[in-house]
Amino acid sequence: MHAFDVLGDPVRRRILELLVDGERAAGELGAIVQDEFGISQPGVSQHLKVLRDNGFTRVRAEGARRFYAVDPDPLQEIDTWLERYRALWAQRLDALDTELRRGRRDRRTT
Repeated sequence: MHAFDVLGDPVRRRILELLVDGERAAGELGAIVQDEFGISQPGVSQHLKVLRDNGFTRVRAEGARRFYAVDPDPLQEIDTWLERYRALWAQRLDALDTELRRGRRDRRTT
């Protein structure tokens, strides 16, 4: 599965957002995702499996509990793909910065 296919699903993107600050238990992830998306625990498990099978997460067993963490390697594929578009964003962001600075300067002089 291509990285964009994996991340095309909002549930899987949310799970990665929840993991960006560190490892979390599968049950904790499940409770949050079930509440936010109204899906069943088996549905959450399926999303975790897709993330794990495609290398986006690592899982660590501790007794009966499973702890998930982000594996950043597959995100590099997305970063590489986006590289050619960054120049477009950078130009627009530089222009926005110029306009914001101009606006601040104009407010100070009036």
